[in-house]
Amino acid sequence: MTDPTDQTEQPEDPAGAVSRRSGLDIAREALASARTEARRLGFVPGRPSAPADRGDVPGRRRRSRFVDETRSGAHPDERDPQLLGPTLDRLVAERGWQTDKAVGDVMGRWPAIVGRQLAEHAVPVAFEDGELVLRADSTAWATQIRLLAPTLLARLADDLGAGVVTTVTVRGPGGPSWKKGRLAVPGRGPRDTYG
Repeated sequence: MTDPTDQTEQPEDPAGAVSRRSGLDIAREALASARTEARRLGFVPGRPSAPADRGDVPGRRRRSRFVDETRSGAHPDERDPQLLGPTLDRLVAERGWQTDKAVGDVMGRWPAIVGRQLAEHAVPVAFEDGELVLRADSTAWATQIRLLAPTLLARLADDLGAGVVTTVTVRGPGGPSWKKGRLAVPGRGPRDTYG
């Protein structure tokens, strides 16, 4: 008995009986038919346009396996986003900036390397050709740091590596300029113990 509200027409089989197939059964049959046809033509599921690697399909050449080069896969490679630290380290190594980077680290971490008390009285002002130039805030501290130079060199060798800093030059404070006014006299001016 059919439902009077059902408006879909059911196909009749040759015996005259109404077929009761659901839409799911029809879809399954269509999928099975498509798979059979694809196997007959030599296509592999999962690779929509690539034929199977079979030489027995008439009229088809044997093709190499299809490989998609645009995906990176399950493991990281050079196409994936990279962390900033390792990328910068690689750039420094490629450009040969290791020494400049190490000296920049010393300038930035000066109090941590030499200690708070020494850092309050002496600051690095220049680095060139293995010579680190320090400026002390008094002549007494300049003399003290000159006496500590071998210890300071050993400490810098531990942080930077051997041979990066070869000498430490300590300069005292800059003295006042006696060259003022229009009546200045040539020469050094009054003698004093500045540096």
